[in-house]
Amino acid sequence: MTPQDYVQQKAAASGSSFYYAFLFLPKHRRAAITAFYAFCREVDDVVDDTIDPGVASTKLAWWQAEVAQSFAGQPSHPVMKALMPLAADYQIEQRHLQCVIEGCQMDLSQTRYLDYPGLQRYCHLVAGVVGEVAAQIFGQTQPETTVYAHKLGQALQLTNILRDVGEDALRGRIYLPINELQQFEVKAHEILKRSYSDRFTALMKFQAARAQGLYDEALALLPAADRRAQKPGLMMASIYRDLLREIEHDNFQVLHQRVSLTPMRKLWLAWKVQALGKL
Repeated sequence: MTPQDYVQQKAAASGSSFYYAFLFLPKHRRAAITAFYAFCREVDDVVDDTIDPGVASTKLAWWQAEVAQSFAGQPSHPVMKALMPLAADYQIEQRHLQCVIEGCQMDLSQTRYLDYPGLQRYCHLVAGVVGEVAAQIFGQTQPETTVYAHKLGQALQLTNILRDVGEDALRGRIYLPINELQQFEVKAHEILKRSYSDRFTALMKFQAARAQGLYDEALALLPAADRRAQKPGLMMASIYRDLLREIEHDNFQVLHQRVSLTPMRKLWLAWKVQALGKL
């Protein structure tokens, strides 16, 4: 299996909505975003799939060294072998990859966030930086597009958090800020026990409104000159906003299930952006 085959399989097997946005890109850009996405999946899977935090920490330390070694010209992992020949073309820097690893390390040491600014730091590392790299790969020409991409990445991450409240609770993690749980009188043990209440629904409505606001802010920041090139990101916005609406329509029943869109629906939403320019 070539490094290119490896990253293609890694991206496709994830079943992620991101994969549908990649399908419409030219070959070279598609190869770059697929390799970068495969890297993100590799390090994220370390946290999700490794039971022992000590083992996970060792694996992430290995990835830190592998990234440094790769930018020094000696990649050993198939993901890095696929990514490095394309990194310079799209201004992908070592610091970008190290930020993603740092965000995953936070998952090993932190299972609660005191307030929203604290959560924003986490979202910056695992999603905002990812958005910035993706925008460069898609074909950014305006500096303002970086701000748009970072904010969109955070909106996507907040949507992920709302979708995965129940799954994260099974791992002992609660990403919803503690002071906001207190504001809505929701106890952490209620979430960990996957117990619904009107208070929980009110808390989730508050979180969803924040995410919707971030989508609005991000889209307003995208320069018109870059709108065509950034269509893959707009596809992601369309798919994830539709997912957020589905969660809202389902009255935030996320503690016992994972709300998702069908592959056909994701493809339809992506095609609408590509062909019609409609979100």
